[in-house]
Amino acid sequence: MKKSLTKTLVFQLAPDESGQQLLDDAFLESRVVYNKTIRRAKNGDNWDEIRQDLESDADLVNNTAQLVVKKSLEAMENYYEYDDYNQPSHTKDGAYPLRSNYEEGYNLFLEDDSIRYRISAKPYNPVKGTLQGSVAALEQLRTSIESETWRVGTAEAMKRNGNYELHINITHTEAEVRDKQDSRTVVGVDINEDCVALAVLHEDDIVDSVVIDYPEIKEKRHRYFTMRKRMQNNGKSSFDRAFGHQEERFVHDQLHKVSRQVVEWVSRFEKPVIVFEDLKEMRESIDYGTRMNRRLHSLPFRKLREFITYKAAFQGIPSDEINPEYTSQSCSLTECKHTTRANRNKKRFKCVKCGRQDHADRNAAINVAKKGLEKLNRDVPALKTLPNVRKMRRQASGCVNQPTVTHDTATGHQADGVAGVLD
Repeated sequence: MKKSLTKTLVFQLAPDESGQQLLDDAFLESRVVYNKTIRRAKNGDNWDEIRQDLESDADLVNNTAQLVVKKSLEAMENYYEYDDYNQPSHTKDGAYPLRSNYEEGYNLFLEDDSIRYRISAKPYNPVKGTLQGSVAALEQLRTSIESETWRVGTAEAMKRNGNYELHINITHTEAEVRDKQDSRTVVGVDINEDCVALAVLHEDDIVDSVVIDYPEIKEKRHRYFTMRKRMQNNGKSSFDRAFGHQEERFVHDQLHKVSRQVVEWVSRFEKPVIVFEDLKEMRESIDYGTRMNRRLHSLPFRKLREFITYKAAFQGIPSDEINPEYTSQSCSLTECKHTTRANRNKKRFKCVKCGRQDHADRNAAINVAKKGLEKLNRDVPALKTLPNVRKMRRQASGCVNQPTVTHDTATGHQADGVAGVLD
């Protein structure tokens, strides 16, 4: 099955002093446009009028102004879609990325051994220079410019950690992704705030399972939330100016590494299809009180799923989704299937009927995989026992391609029978 797949290439810019000033001014103007868009959308103004007014009044080239307004309204759409959680702020200051279309707001030019850029930071004031990046990224971009099966798309110019960058989207217009009906194995995925659990099933039996921990994301997000609340309680509203977008960048980087590790693990199995829980259904089912709702609704479930999906697609691996109802409460053993909220206590799953204990997220991933098999009209295997739980932990520096914990569980207990995972 042919499919259009998009990935992002990151390059460094090295503008001269005047180019840096142009970009800095444009970033600030982009922030003004973003704030005005969000404020007017909150006030209930007609979105078509917002587009028309701000796109014509902004001190940016038309293409960039249009895309900044579009991105701002998409943030509001996402806020409304997920039941009024994470409302965008219209009071932030500082730089905001410049988004533009290829050959409109920015352009690229091939030379013998380099690629030059031209970014329209302000009307009639372009910034020019040579892209800097890895050999692989530069070669991929060159191929995208020259090849008929690749297309260069939108790009965002931004400033991160004092460095100027250009993030370019490229699309493979005829990538081959296997039809999910041709899959041999189903990989159930259960995404949580501190780990992702994976379980691989085929029609005969469970093949493998693993829990990949990333507690540093939860810890970092909680740390920034605490600092933000303390500053607000002290009458200070300068959190974003003081810390910029450090939290967002950290989480974004970590999710890229986790998703890469997930896809590398899934690629080991025969013709896999990755099955996720339906995000809309999952979010609508979350109601655990104000504090827990804030933590769960603000988790980047969608972003991690998107990263896994597109990285898998570039490997030809398809994805699907199922209704998540009762996947975390139901015993995954075929002869039991007892379903009650009392079965789960934090990371421990203990069936109140048959007594089996398991890692709660691994148990949920198995149920997701079983539903994935049913959706493909395949036979679901009779699961009488389950393999021991394996955990993988990313090290603090760089990506880990192999388990750093290979014993049965964190406490060494088996995942079937009476013994199990402790709190």
